[in-house]
Amino acid sequence: MIPLNTSIVSGVALSEIDGQMKMLLMKRVKGGFWCHVAGSIESGEKGWQAIVREFKEETEIDVQALYNAQFLEQFYEHHVNAIELIPVFAVVCPPNQNVQLNEEHTEFRWCTLEEAKQLAPFPNQHAVYDHIWEYFVNKAPNPLYRVKLA
Repeated sequence: MIPLNTSIVSGVALSEIDGQMKMLLMKRVKGGFWCHVAGSIESGEKGWQAIVREFKEETEIDVQALYNAQFLEQFYEHHVNAIELIPVFAVVCPPNQNVQLNEEHTEFRWCTLEEAKQLAPFPNQHAVYDHIWEYFVNKAPNPLYRVKLA
């Protein structure tokens, strides 16, 4: 049997950087690969609260516009023998959003869709980025996806 882990959330930040819409990727210390924001849900937290906290901890971004991206990352993680099922959020930031990384990452880049897919090693990341780009860049975010922050 393979257990299902639903204790992680992830989010992709979008910001217009010098007039062009881009998404934020960071290079992780652990593993050395490029990724978006992700982290564990703490006791008593809802998923959306966890991603708001993770954005603040990892990037110093104060989330103001949060959306349920209507997408689940799903993959098998062999070293813990678990299927990860991770809700994805989109964070729409003001233009030229400032980023201040914590110790979990060594560098960051604001990327076009193609740049992000070239940096990120996992096919599942590519699927996340394609989805985010289609529903939050190519189209205006659907107001039904907006998460009310309270």
